Amino acid sequence: MSEVSGEIFAQQADPIKPRHIYSVSELTQDIKIILQNSFGEVWVEGEVSNFRAHTSGHFYFSLKDQTAVLAVVMFSRANKDVKFKIEDGQKVICFGKIDAYGPRSQYQLIIERIEPKGIGGLQLALEQLKKKLEKEGLFSPAHKKSMPYLPEKIGVVTSLSGAAIRDILKVLDRRFGEVHIIISPAQVQGEGAKEEIVQAIKDLNRLNEKLPSHQRIEVMIVGRGGGSIEDLWAFNEEVVARAIYNSKIPVISAVGHERDWTIADLVADVRAPTPSVAAELVIPKKEDLRDKLESLTEDLKRSFQDKASDFQEKIDDLAYRLILSAGHALELNISQFNAASKKLALLNPVVLLQQYKTKAIDLARQIYVRMSHFIKLKQSEFTKAIEKLSNLSPLNILSRGYTITFKMPEEAIIKDAKLIQTGDTIKTKLYRGEIFSQVREVK
Repeated sequence: MSEVSGEIFAQQADPIKPRHIYSVSELTQDIKIILQNSFGEVWVEGEVSNFRAHTSGHFYFSLKDQTAVLAVVMFSRANKDVKFKIEDGQKVICFGKIDAYGPRSQYQLIIERIEPKGIGGLQLALEQLKKKLEKEGLFSPAHKKSMPYLPEKIGVVTSLSGAAIRDILKVLDRRFGEVHIIISPAQVQGEGAKEEIVQAIKDLNRLNEKLPSHQRIEVMIVGRGGGSIEDLWAFNEEVVARAIYNSKIPVISAVGHERDWTIADLVADVRAPTPSVAAELVIPKKEDLRDKLESLTEDLKRSFQDKASDFQEKIDDLAYRLILSAGHALELNISQFNAASKKLALLNPVVLLQQYKTKAIDLARQIYVRMSHFIKLKQSEFTKAIEKLSNLSPLNILSRGYTITFKMPEEAIIKDAKLIQTGDTIKTKLYRGEIFSQVREVK
């Protein structure tokens, strides 16, 4: 037995055969290369366990199944686009590369993409945010603000290059062209869209704080045209939802999609399926207002007629009662009554009452006729006044390409460049809309 052992030892210690001694780092590096070359990029399915979001922004967790556990790292550059919240117990599918972490002698999966199993990532993120905001009360009807009737000033948050703003302006101009519109432009899709929408909502609220109460924005339309769930995602962001909820100006959400609701729709005071419908909700038609005025006028006429008719019936009833009372009280024979009637004819209360009755009926008829003429006259004067105001409106001048410039916040009209300085904020009134600018140079 000792001879065999010695022979084996001699073979191992043979000085003729060279031996390579690895350092720990070298061996770990070779293992890392072997793992990377052997597997490359892989898809791995498992259950999330021990999830931890580091202060650096990196995600660390494990993927496990019934018999094994795999360490996972998702660096901040990769996880910034993850819309849903990763939680322990979720079934997920990950895409990445196998790597070895030398300091712990541990192999791990470095992932570039992660998606929930069985449901899309965006849909899961949407459901998670809905539950969170609903629990906080952001969807509660108790927090919904009422819409003003026939507002004079309307704020709009949308893209200047999209179809939504054209649709809104077209509807508002057709329904009631005299309305004042303030546009706070924002990108509504892609990187940075949520930040611009939030800022635009805040800008309109800040502007309202500086304006007198009779010049403030009364309602705000926030939205865009239709698109895919990815295109509309800015309106599913939590920061946008909270900006709408915190707005002191009533908000109509007008994201152009008929079937699905965004988070913005749920938080807003009113939801419109398209931007055009939002404009229709804000401003009634001139024709509808005219019809309502005519209807109220007819109601007034009928009410007056009913009152006059009731008054006449009461007079007839009183006259009848007076005649009966007079007959019973006198109890005169026919001859005596005829003789007395000649003397009392001029003083007979029945005769006097009939005269007063005739006068009352005539006065009621005159009042009715004059009231009808008065109402028609006022309607005609109202129509002429509207036409005259429209002809005198500065908008007719602005429609030819002219503009008016005001110094903010006092809104003083600027007639001389000496009245403004570099850094001042100015407002330029166009035929449709306004532009806020900051002065860089004065000549």
